[in-house]
Parts: sequence; structure tokens; C-alpha cells
Amino acid sequence: MIAKNTVCLWFDKDAEAAARFYAATFPNSEVRAVHKAPGDYPDGKEGDVLTVDFTVLGIPCLGLNGGPQFKHSEAFSFQIATDNQEETDRYWNAIVNNGGKESDCGWCKDRWGLSWQITPRTLTDALAAGGAEAKRAFAAMMKMQKIDVATIDAARRG
Repeated sequence: MIAKNTVCLWFDKDAEAAARFYAATFPNSEVRAVHKAPGDYPDGKEGDVLTVDFTVLGIPCLGLNGGPQFKHSEAFSFQIATDNQEETDRYWNAIVNNGGKESDCGWCKDRWGLSWQITPRTLTDALAAGGAEAKRAFAAMMKMQKIDVATIDAARRG
């Protein structure tokens, strides 16, 4: 059954490879179907992979091989809540070490240019707490690329 709301992600031609990477990397993720083009289209031929139905942590997605006209940007990202440093490291390293790129404040990009926020819950909890705790955690985060849980926890305590 098709979900009522699905995130559509535009890829040049690698939607299937991206979906398979996400399914192998994140729990509750899978490639559900691969659909081939029934005819030629501007950036592909009949029989090429046109769309891929997949989930990322339970979120329904559609990968569309639409060609090089549109690129991913930080205007859209997946934010992945992690419970500890091990989980943070696992996801961060999977994305960055598979052709991705590090950025600041817990953000990174995968090799297809899609942005990810790998965000430990301790950071979001600190920011939600407000006041001095939030200010200290925020200041610590601003100096990081991958989030260091121990440093955020120390900042929370003051």
C-alpha cells in the first residue's frame, strides 16, 4: 500500500544505489520496489531504473532518477536521533566513509549530496532544557563536526 505522504528524493541516476545503502545502514529501512521506465524519458531510456520505493528508519521515500538538473541541498536533511556515542559514530562513519563529507554541528553529506544530521539525544535534550544548560551545550556543539557526546554531557553539567 502506498503511503499517504512520501518523501521524494531526486537523484541523477543512482536512486537504487542510495536506497540500498540507506537500507543497509539504518534499522527499520528497506528497499521495497524498483520500477523501470516504461519508455524513454529526457535523462534515461526504457528499462532504466526510474523510481525506487524505500524506507529510511520507517519513513517512506521514493527515489527518482530524474537526471542532473536538480541537486540536493541542506534545505532538506534527515535528522537521525542517536542514543550514545557508538550509534553516533556508526552512522556518521557509514555516511562519511562511503564517499560522504563532514560538515559542522553534526551535519554531513552522503556521496549523493543528501544532508544528514546525526544528532545525539543528549544534545536535543540540552537545547530543549533552555537556559544556561542549553547555552553551554550549544557553545560546545558550535565547535564540532561529529558530535562528541561526552563533551556535550560535560557542557550540560557546567
